[in-house]
Amino acid sequence: MRLGLGLKIVNPANPSPAHYVELAQAAERYGYDSIWTAEFSSTDPFAHLAWVGSHTTDLGLGCAVAQISGRTAVTMTAGAATMDALSGGRFRLGLGVSGPRIVEGWHGRPYTRPLSFMREYLEVLGMAQRGEPVQYAGREITVPAPSGYHVAPLPFPPPGHQVPVYLGAIGPKSVALAGELADGWIAIHCPPDYVAAGRAWLGEGAAHSGRTLSGFTTCVMVNCCVDDDEELARDLVRPLLAMYIGGMGVGKTNFYTSLAARLGYGDTATAVAEAYQAGDTGEAIAALHDDLVDAMAICGSPDRVRDRLAEYGKAGTDLLIVGLAHASRRTQVEQVELIASLAPGNQ
Repeated sequence: MRLGLGLKIVNPANPSPAHYVELAQAAERYGYDSIWTAEFSSTDPFAHLAWVGSHTTDLGLGCAVAQISGRTAVTMTAGAATMDALSGGRFRLGLGVSGPRIVEGWHGRPYTRPLSFMREYLEVLGMAQRGEPVQYAGREITVPAPSGYHVAPLPFPPPGHQVPVYLGAIGPKSVALAGELADGWIAIHCPPDYVAAGRAWLGEGAAHSGRTLSGFTTCVMVNCCVDDDEELARDLVRPLLAMYIGGMGVGKTNFYTSLAARLGYGDTATAVAEAYQAGDTGEAIAALHDDLVDAMAICGSPDRVRDRLAEYGKAGTDLLIVGLAHASRRTQVEQVELIASLAPGNQ
Protein backbone atom coordinates (compact mmCIF):
# COMPACT_ATOMS: atom_id res chain seq x y z
CA MET A 1 0.00 0.00 0.00
CA ARG A 2 1.32 3.42 -1.01
CA LEU A 3 0.71 6.69 0.82
CA GLY A 4 -0.67 9.94 -0.57
CA LEU A 5 -0.97 13.27 1.20
CA GLY A 6 -4.13 15.35 1.11
CA LEU A 7 -3.46 19.09 1.16
CA LYS A 8 -5.84 21.46 2.90
CA ILE A 9 -7.89 23.76 0.71
CA VAL A 10 -6.64 27.27 -0.04
CA ASN A 11 -8.65 29.83 1.91
CA PRO A 12 -8.02 32.75 4.27
CA ALA A 13 -7.21 30.30 7.07
CA ASN A 14 -4.52 28.61 4.93
CA PRO A 15 -3.07 31.51 2.95
CA SER A 16 0.65 30.71 2.67
CA PRO A 17 1.78 29.22 -0.67
CA ALA A 18 5.11 28.31 0.92
CA HIS A 19 3.40 25.98 3.41
CA TYR A 20 1.86 23.84 0.66
CA VAL A 21 5.24 23.56 -1.01
CA GLU A 22 6.86 22.64 2.30
CA LEU A 23 4.35 19.85 2.88
CA ALA A 24 4.64 18.53 -0.66
CA GLN A 25 8.42 18.48 -0.49
CA ALA A 26 8.24 16.70 2.85
CA ALA A 27 5.91 14.10 1.32
CA GLU A 28 8.35 13.59 -1.55
CA ARG A 29 11.26 13.35 0.87
CA TYR A 30 9.56 10.69 3.00
CA GLY A 31 8.48 8.48 0.11
CA TYR A 32 4.84 9.42 -0.47
CA ASP A 33 3.41 8.42 -3.82
CA SER A 34 1.39 11.58 -4.48
CA ILE A 35 -0.32 14.71 -3.18
CA TRP A 36 -4.02 15.42 -3.61
CA THR A 37 -6.19 18.50 -3.34
CA ALA A 38 -9.91 19.12 -3.61
CA GLU A 39 -12.20 21.46 -5.48
CA PHE A 40 -13.98 23.01 -2.53
CA SER A 41 -15.13 26.52 -1.72
CA SER A 42 -12.41 28.87 -2.99
CA THR A 43 -9.86 26.27 -4.12
CA ASP A 44 -9.25 25.38 -7.76
CA PRO A 45 -7.40 22.03 -7.72
CA PHE A 46 -5.67 22.51 -11.09
CA ALA A 47 -4.04 25.81 -10.09
CA HIS A 48 -3.17 24.48 -6.63
CA LEU A 49 -1.50 21.35 -8.01
CA ALA A 50 0.31 23.29 -10.75
CA TRP A 51 1.88 25.56 -8.12
CA VAL A 52 2.93 22.73 -5.82
CA GLY A 53 3.94 20.45 -8.68
CA SER A 54 6.35 23.05 -10.00
CA HIS A 55 8.30 22.71 -6.74
CA THR A 56 8.50 18.89 -6.75
CA THR A 57 10.12 16.36 -9.05
CA ASP A 58 8.54 12.91 -8.97
CA LEU A 59 5.49 13.28 -6.74
CA GLY A 60 2.15 12.35 -8.32
CA LEU A 61 -0.42 15.16 -8.52
CA GLY A 62 -4.09 14.29 -8.00
CA CYS A 63 -7.50 15.98 -7.85
CA ALA A 64 -9.73 14.53 -5.15
CA VAL A 65 -12.08 15.54 -6.50
CA ALA A 66 -12.96 17.92 -9.33
CA GLN A 67 -16.71 18.61 -9.63
CA ILE A 68 -18.18 17.54 -12.96
CA SER A 69 -20.95 20.15 -12.89
CA GLY A 70 -18.46 23.03 -12.93
CA ARG A 71 -16.70 22.05 -16.17
CA THR A 72 -17.82 20.39 -19.37
CA ALA A 73 -16.19 17.04 -20.08
CA VAL A 74 -14.10 18.55 -22.87
CA THR A 75 -12.90 21.41 -20.65
CA MET A 76 -12.03 18.90 -17.92
CA THR A 77 -10.08 16.82 -20.44
CA ALA A 78 -8.14 19.83 -21.68
CA GLY A 79 -7.26 20.87 -18.12
CA ALA A 80 -6.13 17.35 -17.22
CA ALA A 81 -4.06 17.00 -20.38
CA THR A 82 -2.39 20.35 -19.76
CA MET A 83 -1.55 19.44 -16.17
CA ASP A 84 -0.24 16.07 -17.29
CA ALA A 85 1.96 17.54 -20.00
CA LEU A 86 3.39 20.26 -17.76
CA SER A 87 4.15 17.78 -14.95
CA GLY A 88 5.73 15.11 -17.13
CA GLY A 89 2.92 12.59 -16.78
CA ARG A 90 2.38 12.93 -13.02
CA PHE A 91 -1.28 14.00 -13.05
CA ARG A 92 -4.30 11.90 -11.93
CA LEU A 93 -7.85 13.16 -12.41
CA GLY A 94 -10.35 12.42 -9.65
CA LEU A 95 -13.98 13.29 -10.41
CA GLY A 96 -17.09 13.62 -8.27
CA VAL A 97 -20.73 14.64 -8.62
CA SER A 98 -20.66 17.00 -5.58
CA GLY A 99 -24.03 17.71 -3.91
CA PRO A 100 -27.22 19.66 -4.61
CA ARG A 101 -26.14 22.78 -2.73
CA ILE A 102 -23.10 23.27 -5.00
CA VAL A 103 -24.53 21.85 -8.23
CA GLU A 104 -27.72 23.91 -8.14
CA GLY A 105 -26.54 26.88 -6.08
CA TRP A 106 -23.27 27.56 -7.91
CA HIS A 107 -23.56 25.87 -11.27
CA GLY A 108 -27.27 26.15 -11.99
CA ARG A 109 -27.70 22.51 -12.96
CA PRO A 110 -30.58 20.39 -11.62
CA TYR A 111 -29.42 17.73 -9.19
CA THR A 112 -31.79 15.04 -10.31
CA ARG A 113 -29.86 12.10 -11.78
CA PRO A 114 -26.23 12.51 -10.61
CA LEU A 115 -25.19 8.93 -11.35
CA SER A 116 -26.62 9.08 -14.87
CA PHE A 117 -24.82 12.38 -15.43
CA MET A 118 -21.53 10.90 -14.21
CA ARG A 119 -21.86 7.91 -16.54
CA GLU A 120 -22.41 10.10 -19.59
CA TYR A 121 -19.71 12.53 -18.48
CA LEU A 122 -17.16 9.70 -18.26
CA GLU A 123 -18.14 8.45 -21.71
CA VAL A 124 -17.72 11.89 -23.29
CA LEU A 125 -14.47 12.49 -21.41
CA GLY A 126 -13.19 9.17 -22.74
CA MET A 127 -13.93 10.25 -26.32
CA ALA A 128 -12.01 13.48 -25.80
CA GLN A 129 -9.08 11.72 -24.12
CA ARG A 130 -8.78 9.26 -27.00
CA GLY A 131 -8.77 12.08 -29.53
CA GLU A 132 -12.08 11.01 -31.06
CA PRO A 133 -14.74 13.39 -32.39
CA VAL A 134 -16.94 14.36 -29.46
CA GLN A 135 -20.42 13.38 -30.56
CA TYR A 136 -22.85 12.15 -27.93
CA ALA A 137 -26.61 12.11 -27.55
CA GLY A 138 -27.65 11.08 -24.04
CA ARG A 139 -30.23 11.83 -21.41
CA GLU A 140 -27.96 14.29 -19.59
CA ILE A 141 -25.42 15.40 -22.19
CA THR A 142 -25.83 16.19 -25.88
CA VAL A 143 -22.86 17.39 -27.94
CA PRO A 144 -22.81 19.03 -30.35
CA ALA A 145 -25.84 21.19 -29.56
CA PRO A 146 -28.87 20.97 -31.88
CA SER A 147 -27.35 23.81 -33.96
CA GLY A 148 -25.22 21.10 -35.50
CA TYR A 149 -21.83 22.80 -35.23
CA HIS A 150 -19.00 20.27 -35.23
CA VAL A 151 -15.36 20.83 -34.32
CA ALA A 152 -12.25 18.77 -34.90
CA PRO A 153 -11.17 16.30 -32.21
CA LEU A 154 -8.85 17.59 -29.52
CA PRO A 155 -5.19 17.04 -30.55
CA PHE A 156 -4.25 14.57 -27.83
CA PRO A 157 -3.40 12.29 -26.13
CA PRO A 158 0.29 11.72 -26.79
CA PRO A 159 0.81 8.24 -28.23
CA GLY A 160 0.18 5.52 -25.67
CA HIS A 161 -0.80 7.76 -22.77
CA GLN A 162 -4.06 8.89 -21.20
CA VAL A 163 -4.58 10.63 -17.87
CA PRO A 164 -5.84 8.13 -15.25
CA VAL A 165 -9.41 8.92 -14.22
CA TYR A 166 -10.57 8.05 -10.70
CA LEU A 167 -14.13 8.28 -9.45
CA GLY A 168 -14.98 9.57 -5.98
CA ALA A 169 -17.76 7.28 -4.78
CA ILE A 170 -19.30 5.83 -1.61
CA GLY A 171 -22.56 4.04 -2.46
CA PRO A 172 -22.68 0.62 -4.12
CA LYS A 173 -23.99 1.89 -7.48
CA SER A 174 -21.44 4.67 -7.82
CA VAL A 175 -18.61 2.35 -6.75
CA ALA A 176 -19.74 -0.16 -9.37
CA LEU A 177 -19.65 2.64 -11.96
CA ALA A 178 -16.02 3.27 -11.04
CA GLY A 179 -15.28 -0.40 -11.66
CA GLU A 180 -17.06 -0.23 -14.99
CA LEU A 181 -15.67 2.97 -16.52
CA ALA A 182 -12.83 4.47 -14.44
CA ASP A 183 -9.20 3.65 -13.72
CA GLY A 184 -9.62 3.93 -9.97
CA TRP A 185 -11.97 4.43 -7.03
CA ILE A 186 -11.56 7.15 -4.40
CA ALA A 187 -13.34 6.19 -1.18
CA ILE A 188 -13.73 8.96 1.40
CA HIS A 189 -13.98 8.46 5.19
CA CYS A 190 -14.52 4.72 4.68
CA PRO A 191 -13.19 2.17 7.21
CA PRO A 192 -11.24 -0.91 6.06
CA ASP A 193 -14.19 -3.32 6.14
CA TYR A 194 -16.20 -0.97 3.93
CA VAL A 195 -13.30 -0.79 1.47
CA ALA A 196 -13.15 -4.59 1.41
CA ALA A 197 -16.88 -4.79 0.69
CA GLY A 198 -16.46 -2.19 -2.04
CA ARG A 199 -14.11 -4.47 -3.93
CA ALA A 200 -17.11 -6.70 -4.70
CA TRP A 201 -19.04 -3.72 -6.10
CA LEU A 202 -16.05 -2.79 -8.22
CA GLY A 203 -15.94 -6.33 -9.56
CA GLU A 204 -19.61 -6.18 -10.53
CA GLY A 205 -19.00 -2.99 -12.48
CA ALA A 206 -15.92 -4.37 -14.18
CA ALA A 207 -17.80 -7.49 -15.23
CA HIS A 208 -20.54 -5.32 -16.74
CA SER A 209 -18.01 -3.75 -19.12
CA GLY A 210 -16.23 -7.04 -19.80
CA ARG A 211 -12.97 -6.19 -18.08
CA THR A 212 -11.04 -7.15 -14.95
CA LEU A 213 -9.67 -5.00 -12.14
CA SER A 214 -6.10 -5.60 -13.28
CA GLY A 215 -4.32 -2.26 -13.07
CA PHE A 216 -7.24 -0.65 -11.23
CA THR A 217 -6.36 1.57 -8.23
CA THR A 218 -8.35 1.61 -5.00
CA CYS A 219 -7.70 4.84 -3.09
CA VAL A 220 -9.01 5.81 0.33
CA MET A 221 -9.03 9.37 1.70
CA VAL A 222 -8.95 9.41 5.50
CA ASN A 223 -8.01 11.94 8.17
CA CYS A 224 -5.11 10.82 10.32
CA CYS A 225 -3.75 12.15 13.61
CA VAL A 226 -0.93 10.44 15.51
CA ASP A 227 -0.83 11.36 19.20
CA ASP A 228 -0.45 9.39 22.42
CA ASP A 229 -3.37 11.42 23.75
CA GLU A 230 -6.07 9.56 21.83
CA GLU A 231 -8.86 11.86 22.98
CA LEU A 232 -6.93 14.87 21.70
CA ALA A 233 -6.37 13.11 18.39
CA ARG A 234 -10.11 12.48 18.03
CA ASP A 235 -10.96 16.05 19.02
CA LEU A 236 -8.68 17.40 16.28
CA VAL A 237 -10.52 15.30 13.69
CA ARG A 238 -14.08 15.88 14.93
CA PRO A 239 -14.69 19.36 13.37
CA LEU A 240 -13.95 18.16 9.84
CA LEU A 241 -16.04 15.01 10.19
CA ALA A 242 -18.91 17.07 11.61
CA MET A 243 -18.74 19.37 8.59
CA TYR A 244 -18.94 16.43 6.16
CA ILE A 245 -21.67 14.54 8.02
CA GLY A 246 -23.66 17.65 8.90
CA GLY A 247 -22.96 20.22 6.24
CA MET A 248 -22.16 18.49 2.95
CA GLY A 249 -25.70 18.26 1.65
CA VAL A 250 -29.25 19.49 1.77
CA GLY A 251 -32.00 17.81 3.76
CA LYS A 252 -31.66 14.05 3.42
CA THR A 253 -29.22 14.27 0.49
CA ASN A 254 -25.84 13.88 2.15
CA PHE A 255 -23.53 11.05 1.12
CA TYR A 256 -21.60 11.14 4.38
CA THR A 257 -24.66 11.02 6.60
CA SER A 258 -25.76 8.01 4.57
CA LEU A 259 -22.31 6.44 4.89
CA ALA A 260 -22.38 6.80 8.68
CA ALA A 261 -25.81 5.14 8.70
CA ARG A 262 -24.48 2.25 6.57
CA LEU A 263 -21.71 1.83 9.12
CA GLY A 264 -24.31 1.45 11.88
CA TYR A 265 -24.28 4.98 13.29
CA GLY A 266 -27.52 6.33 11.87
CA ASP A 267 -28.77 7.95 15.09
CA THR A 268 -25.46 9.70 15.68
CA ALA A 269 -25.29 10.90 12.09
CA THR A 270 -28.82 12.29 12.30
CA ALA A 271 -27.99 14.17 15.51
CA VAL A 272 -24.85 15.64 13.92
CA ALA A 273 -26.71 16.69 10.77
CA GLU A 274 -29.62 18.25 12.64
CA ALA A 275 -27.34 20.27 14.90
CA TYR A 276 -25.12 21.39 12.05
CA GLN A 277 -28.00 22.47 9.84
CA ALA A 278 -29.50 24.36 12.78
CA GLY A 279 -26.29 26.38 12.99
CA ASP A 280 -25.00 24.78 16.20
CA THR A 281 -21.63 23.45 15.04
CA GLY A 282 -20.46 22.98 18.62
CA GLU A 283 -23.33 20.60 19.34
CA ALA A 284 -22.69 18.80 16.03
CA ILE A 285 -19.06 18.23 16.96
CA ALA A 286 -19.99 17.07 20.46
CA ALA A 287 -22.51 14.59 19.03
CA LEU A 288 -19.78 12.65 17.21
CA HIS A 289 -19.20 9.58 19.36
CA ASP A 290 -15.71 8.14 19.68
CA ASP A 291 -16.64 4.94 17.88
CA LEU A 292 -17.84 6.83 14.79
CA VAL A 293 -14.68 8.94 14.74
CA ASP A 294 -12.60 5.76 15.00
CA ALA A 295 -14.56 4.21 12.12
CA MET A 296 -14.15 7.15 9.73
CA ALA A 297 -10.65 8.37 10.69
CA ILE A 298 -7.30 7.12 11.99
CA CYS A 299 -6.58 8.57 15.42
CA GLY A 300 -4.36 7.65 18.33
CA SER A 301 -1.00 6.37 19.43
CA PRO A 302 1.69 5.23 16.99
CA ASP A 303 0.85 1.58 17.69
CA ARG A 304 -2.84 2.19 17.07
CA VAL A 305 -2.17 4.08 13.83
CA ARG A 306 0.29 1.42 12.65
CA ASP A 307 -2.34 -1.29 13.14
CA ARG A 308 -5.01 0.76 11.38
CA LEU A 309 -2.77 1.44 8.39
CA ALA A 310 -2.09 -2.28 8.12
CA GLU A 311 -5.84 -2.98 8.17
CA TYR A 312 -6.36 -0.69 5.19
CA GLY A 313 -3.64 -2.50 3.28
CA LYS A 314 -5.18 -5.89 4.02
CA ALA A 315 -8.60 -4.61 2.89
CA GLY A 316 -7.28 -4.00 -0.63
CA THR A 317 -6.29 -0.33 -0.45
CA ASP A 318 -3.64 0.49 -3.05
CA LEU A 319 -3.24 4.16 -2.10
CA LEU A 320 -4.14 5.66 1.28
CA ILE A 321 -4.47 9.45 1.05
CA VAL A 322 -4.06 10.89 4.54
CA GLY A 323 -5.35 14.29 5.63
CA LEU A 324 -3.64 16.07 8.50
CA ALA A 325 -5.62 17.22 11.52
CA HIS A 326 -3.02 19.38 13.25
CA ALA A 327 -3.00 23.07 12.34
CA SER A 328 0.59 24.21 12.91
CA ARG A 329 3.14 24.03 10.08
CA ARG A 330 5.79 22.36 12.20
CA THR A 331 3.44 19.70 13.53
CA GLN A 332 2.05 18.95 10.09
CA VAL A 333 5.52 18.27 8.69
CA GLU A 334 6.27 16.08 11.71
CA GLN A 335 3.03 14.15 11.09
CA VAL A 336 3.97 13.59 7.43
CA GLU A 337 7.21 11.94 8.55
CA LEU A 338 5.64 10.00 11.43
CA ILE A 339 2.79 8.55 9.36
CA ALA A 340 5.26 7.44 6.71
CA SER A 341 7.32 5.64 9.34
CA LEU A 342 4.23 3.73 10.53
CA ALA A 343 3.06 2.56 7.09
CA PRO A 344 3.30 -1.16 6.23
CA GLY A 345 6.80 -2.07 5.10
CA ASN A 346 8.46 0.99 6.65
CA GLN A 347 8.91 -0.21 10.23
